[in-house]
Amino acid sequence: MNGAPPSLPAASLLGLCPQCGERTLFAGIARFAPRCRTCGLDFAAFNVGDGPALFLILIIGTLLTVGALVVDAAYSPSYWVHLVWLPIGIGLTLAGLRIGKAALLFQEYRHRAREGRIVP
Repeated sequence: MNGAPPSLPAASLLGLCPQCGERTLFAGIARFAPRCRTCGLDFAAFNVGDGPALFLILIIGTLLTVGALVVDAAYSPSYWVHLVWLPIGIGLTLAGLRIGKAALLFQEYRHRAREGRIVP
């Protein structure tokens, strides 16, 4: 990417390094690589915590519950039909977790966020 820093949407959706813009942020589905293979930025120095997971649980859980209730009220299917919500929930969670973690790391890098310290 010519060394230009990527934008937040591009970095989040594609898993781009916030420093060099290469696709080196992830080593698994939602696991960060230890460092960028291109520019050497240490991804382990960033702490994204459980913030993305918390929001995903609330948002995706609500969407799936409302969806299941609407389908049940409108069509009254057999109970086994509701098993379709399991792969949908897993897929949305993994995709959302990847995007959320990438966005939070990107923001930490961009704003130089660090742990707070009290200066005597």
